[in-house]
Amino acid sequence: MTLISPANDLLQVIARNASGQIALRSAEVSLTYAELNAAIQSQVEAWATFIAKTPANQRPIMALAVENHPAWVILDLAAMGCKIPLVPLPFFFSPAQWLHAMQDAGVTVLVTDQPQLFEPLLAGHISSQTEFELAGKHLTQFELHDFNHTHLNQVNLAAATAKITYTSGTTGTPKGVCLSMDNMLSVARSIADATNVSSSDTHLSVLPLATLLENVAGVYAALFAGATCILLPNNEIGLTGATGLDIKKLLATLQVTQASTAIFTPELLHALILYLEAGASIPSHLRFLAVGGASVSPALLKRAQQLHIPVYEGYGLSECASVVALNTPHSNKIGSVGKPLPHIGVEFTNEHEIVITGNAYLGYVGQQHAQHNSVHTGDIGYLDDDGYLVITGRKKNIFITSFGRNVSPEWVERELKISPYIAQAALFGEAKPWNVAVIVPRPAATHEQIEDAVQALNASLPDYARVASWISADAPFSLKNQQLTSNGRNRRDSIWQYYQNKINALY
Repeated sequence: MTLISPANDLLQVIARNASGQIALRSAEVSLTYAELNAAIQSQVEAWATFIAKTPANQRPIMALAVENHPAWVILDLAAMGCKIPLVPLPFFFSPAQWLHAMQDAGVTVLVTDQPQLFEPLLAGHISSQTEFELAGKHLTQFELHDFNHTHLNQVNLAAATAKITYTSGTTGTPKGVCLSMDNMLSVARSIADATNVSSSDTHLSVLPLATLLENVAGVYAALFAGATCILLPNNEIGLTGATGLDIKKLLATLQVTQASTAIFTPELLHALILYLEAGASIPSHLRFLAVGGASVSPALLKRAQQLHIPVYEGYGLSECASVVALNTPHSNKIGSVGKPLPHIGVEFTNEHEIVITGNAYLGYVGQQHAQHNSVHTGDIGYLDDDGYLVITGRKKNIFITSFGRNVSPEWVERELKISPYIAQAALFGEAKPWNVAVIVPRPAATHEQIEDAVQALNASLPDYARVASWISADAPFSLKNQQLTSNGRNRRDSIWQYYQNKINALY
């Protein structure tokens, strides 16, 4: 059998890189490109043996639940080389979401560095358990049998599926997005070119590798360019769970590793700005800090600019294998998400919904009909006269006031959250004469401080978008109370259902 497709130019690039350049580095191990290639080949051979013993009618599908580490990348690339579909499992998912993803995709093998988390879930379905070492990481491999027997091996996957990425979106049940190798590598090549990544760069993986953005735009793009990737467990760089953050620790990691590139979420950027404004120093080696995953306030980006943080906003979605537009040092316009990358096209519906053409996903897990090579994003926006993509809101979230004004709540919420006194916010006003916000205060923030922040923002907003009144949330929006998605977006229906009586009382 042909183990590695000749079309897989990322594996070819790694194999051809004969320099002593470090490809992957953790606290315990460093791998040159030659050592990385050898490790990938060794895993490819091991998986070839596994595939040879697998019944012809059973397609191996691997789930991967491993903290950020070189072993994660080796297993990922080896699966790609063997054409085994890979299902990354984020540790910020709930056990129910892990179970759903594995059953939904028909997973036959799970590799993890935290078996104690999965053994209770898989009880009665483990046919064998193997322990092994990879790049200094101790791993456990579970082979599964009769795992949701009504579904296993009957899952409808496109033939070219290389990765199934699960995103919770606005519901608690993750949806599996099937991506091809070409889908992902097209993005990685465009990112490497747009950001001028080179072998002199060091990329620090801040987001979990199970996050498609970090996997593709971070690691794949860096490896294409012959750069070095620093891979450390999230808790070692100051991140815990989906929302825990020690910004002092994260900044220290950026400095110690001499990282030149990294990817942040807007919340991480906000914390960094507050810390630098308090007197900390920006890491001298950092030259490109991408920010994405949610809308970023232009006011926040301007504060970053004043602090000389080299931050650039981008935009993407799982159905397009991550990034589709990005600001760069040569083409940067605050208020936009950058210019579309060259591997995709952008169109708009009559309702101004953004449609991405080219490089569309293969379909969702179980999808019966063929997927068109275009993606309706659900985002409203436009291309400005200079070719920058501007996003004004989510189509389904826009509400209409009783005065007939359209309001994009993300816009107001984004501006509220840059206040040092407001951690989270959700805006409501459908069919009402004025808007109400549910606000999660930051620790020690007083009612007066929040009220002053609200009024300061109102002074800059048009009257139809202003926050006329607000209530303090009983608890932060979170995955646990189902008021937040795994990528940090408000679950509006859940927030509304919980607070509707208090909100309606204000009217």
